[in-house]
Amino acid sequence: MIPEIAIWLIFFLPIMGFLAIGLLVRPFFGGQSRLSSLILIGALSGSFVLSVWALRCVIEEGPLTFLAHDWMTVGGLEFKVGLIVDSLTAIMLVVVSAVSLAIQIYSHGYMKGDPGYVRYYAFMALFSSAMIGLVISSNIIQMFVMWELVGLGSFLLIGFWFNKPAAAAAAKKAFLVTRIGDFGFLLAILYLFAQKEAFAGHGLNPLEIQDINSAMPMIKDGIILGISSLSLTWLGLGIFAGAAGKSAQFPLHVWLPDAMEGPTPVSALIHAATMVAAGVFLIARFFPVFQSADTTMTVLAILGSFTAIFAATMAIVNNDIKRVLAYSTISQLGYMVAALGIGAYGPAIFHLFNHAFFKALLFLGAGNVNHATGTFDMRYMGGLRKIMPLTYASMVIGGLSLIGIFPLAGFWSKDEILGYAWHGNGFVNGWVFWVLMLGMILTAVYTTRMMLMTFHGQYRGDSFINDYEEKKQIMADGNHHLKESPLVMLAPMGLLAIAAIFSGYIANPQRELLGIPVHWFSEFVAPLGSHEHLLPLNQGLALVTMTVAVILVGLVCLFYARNWKGGTRFQRTVMVGRQVLTERYYIDRVFERGLVNRLFYRFTGGFLEWIDQQIIDAIVDVVGWVSRSLGLVISRFQTGQVQVYGMTAVAGAFVVLVSYLMWS
Repeated sequence: MIPEIAIWLIFFLPIMGFLAIGLLVRPFFGGQSRLSSLILIGALSGSFVLSVWALRCVIEEGPLTFLAHDWMTVGGLEFKVGLIVDSLTAIMLVVVSAVSLAIQIYSHGYMKGDPGYVRYYAFMALFSSAMIGLVISSNIIQMFVMWELVGLGSFLLIGFWFNKPAAAAAAKKAFLVTRIGDFGFLLAILYLFAQKEAFAGHGLNPLEIQDINSAMPMIKDGIILGISSLSLTWLGLGIFAGAAGKSAQFPLHVWLPDAMEGPTPVSALIHAATMVAAGVFLIARFFPVFQSADTTMTVLAILGSFTAIFAATMAIVNNDIKRVLAYSTISQLGYMVAALGIGAYGPAIFHLFNHAFFKALLFLGAGNVNHATGTFDMRYMGGLRKIMPLTYASMVIGGLSLIGIFPLAGFWSKDEILGYAWHGNGFVNGWVFWVLMLGMILTAVYTTRMMLMTFHGQYRGDSFINDYEEKKQIMADGNHHLKESPLVMLAPMGLLAIAAIFSGYIANPQRELLGIPVHWFSEFVAPLGSHEHLLPLNQGLALVTMTVAVILVGLVCLFYARNWKGGTRFQRTVMVGRQVLTERYYIDRVFERGLVNRLFYRFTGGFLEWIDQQIIDAIVDVVGWVSRSLGLVISRFQTGQVQVYGMTAVAGAFVVLVSYLMWS
């Protein structure tokens, strides 16, 4: 049995690292001290070890229960700070701490020489600890606090290079767009607070996550009165709004591609284990709420599957390697949300688990390529396969896992989701299956295109110098920078590559994890009270999906072998709507020019300006006029003559005396 203090330490170790870096290292050792990275790496190493211990205890003993600690009481309702350590928590703790640790080790080399080195590690410590705090929260208010801290951490890290206008704009965009979703989450919390009496009648606290989930069957059976099925639908949609913002589901996906303006390790952490994973985790944590309303599940299934294919189409034409991976993340998150929408809870979390490793691996590989070439534009790469063989091998593993090629991790979880949709009944399951199948096809296309443009053919960096004058200094030494990354950046990629190969095998009941037999992953992570069972692997379906993926990879390779022009002929020939896809379906223009510029700045801003000028300024002017006039009147009595003041004092005393005698 793991003690409670050990679980709290998983959260507090990176918090203490944040305080040590911010309050001690930066003031006393300077803004580029390498001590900051060692502190955070040590803190996350401790968190990872404790997370593995917690996972082993949950596997052996089941969900762990710890007493909640009183926080405050409002309106007769108690707010408590506590821990949830169930299978979902244990898995997420391992994912967050492991991926974050690998990324911090990688950053030790990637961020070397950056003037904001210490500030970077302070922000990273805050970001990682906020996600850990979110995962272990037992109270929805406690969770919301951590939820907003995750948003703050992403804002600080996306805009880390704040002197770049694009980075500052991307940070603001991410913060504001996710706030739209958070508003829905907040409304859901307020609704739960308003139902405190209905919950209290059955000994439940509407702010405790376990009480909320356990109340759902009682509400559906009519035991808890006053909460209708329509209310449950709106409650689920409110929670989903928060998840859609963080996990970049349509139409709140617009912030994620622009978030690539931050350092590449930040992008890896956001896409693999923290920011975007938080949304899927939120749905999983409140899965009984979603199950209680069929409409909410349908929304999850349809919107998630649409997002999966919608983002994949934009990845096909993008030339920025990080943005290709960003759209890939949006697409894979759509897979997870769609899986949750059709009730495939276990496969969704399994895909989240596997995705964390191979997506972090791909982003770190993109960082290596950028270090070598000085650009993220794949049109000015090429020919790096022989120059960076280890990076190439690692990204091949990550790319094949993303496509879903046997026996890599992505194969197992993606086929579980497709198999679950295939065996289901009704329109929604059929929609999810065929749309996700098309998404898988597009994934194979854009992933292969990315690998070919980056690593195969001839190096095209010379045109990069000619076309981008501002970057000449970076490439001034010609091919001097074209070399493999140092060991400190390759070692964590190697560990992630191993995970991307073998993490899928934990779904095999014949395997062992941590020295003890592991049952089906889906059954292990299923919420309490769930009767979900993992469907057997549909070997025929798996063979079909993998065959299609392999054929597509071969076709794209064949096409590029004949048309090696950086992909432009491919886009002109195959993508009829290339301009629409390149412009992101013009959704960003609608958001930025329509909603922000016209609605917010012109209408809302103009209305507020009118209030400021016509009402607030008028009130200020009136107050000033009254003050000046009153002061002018009072100044008449300030003669400066002592005898007048004495006479006034005597007269005042006389008035007081007369008044006292009259009233007494």
